Amino acid sequence: MLRIDPKEVSVGKMHGYLLGAVAPRPIAFASTIDKEGNVNLSPFSFFNCFSANPPILVFSPARRGRDNTTKHTYENVLEVKEVVINIVNYDMVEQMSLASTEYGKGVNEFEKAGLTPVASEIVGPPRVGEAPAAFECKVIEVKPLGNEGGAGNLVICEVLLAHIKDEILDENQVIDPFKLDAVARMGGNWYCRAQGESIFEIPKPLTTLGMGVDQIPERIRYSKVLTGNNLGRLGNTEVLPTDDEVKAYAINEEVGKILTGSSDVEGDLHRLAQQHLENGDVKTAWKILLQDY
Repeated sequence: MLRIDPKEVSVGKMHGYLLGAVAPRPIAFASTIDKEGNVNLSPFSFFNCFSANPPILVFSPARRGRDNTTKHTYENVLEVKEVVINIVNYDMVEQMSLASTEYGKGVNEFEKAGLTPVASEIVGPPRVGEAPAAFECKVIEVKPLGNEGGAGNLVICEVLLAHIKDEILDENQVIDPFKLDAVARMGGNWYCRAQGESIFEIPKPLTTLGMGVDQIPERIRYSKVLTGNNLGRLGNTEVLPTDDEVKAYAINEEVGKILTGSSDVEGDLHRLAQQHLENGDVKTAWKILLQDY
């Protein structure tokens, strides 16, 4: 395994390893203004949500590693403590990328990227009309993390007003990830798209007290077929099928064929159970795994 001491590599190399490994990262497409009212629009992938009450978003315009200069966004939020954080989806990702060009101070990236400025209701900076969601924020603190090139500056923002497009909501007014079609930053020039098979659900272990992997019978826990993910799903089970339910399932056609005719009963049962686990049918998987053979 590659072992890296940050003190023994260049800032650029460490930056590359961090961004390559800590991924994917959401993108804050931040619009700000300076004290003269000049608009700036720039994306940042050092970004996330940190609180719901109060609603807090944090992003970090880092000092440039090559020459230790600061970005216009950082300078603007020190002058005017307001920002709109726009969310980026696939339909606008190329325009977002173009807006990251290091244009001179005073150049309006909305115009350069061909994006539509929409007047905000509470803060001065405009929001991006094409964005699926946008958050009008006041800047409550800017916290420098260092003075050298590559050092971040945490811009801590309180959301004053959120704008969510109807097109990304489901019938319950909840954001549908497939309709959102979000993009995220990887390392180098790479991005990823939250769409298709890359989006999946895992039941949250909040309403149940799962038994844990340590309580799974050893012949299942040390399976040569089941993966760590499979065991994690099994370990989130609170109540196992009854003995009667397990015995009744022995007459299932697929299970019966394995129990009476397989040369690798355990392996075949585990493979069949794995199919059910990957389809989200945990109870059936347990009925298969607990068969006597």
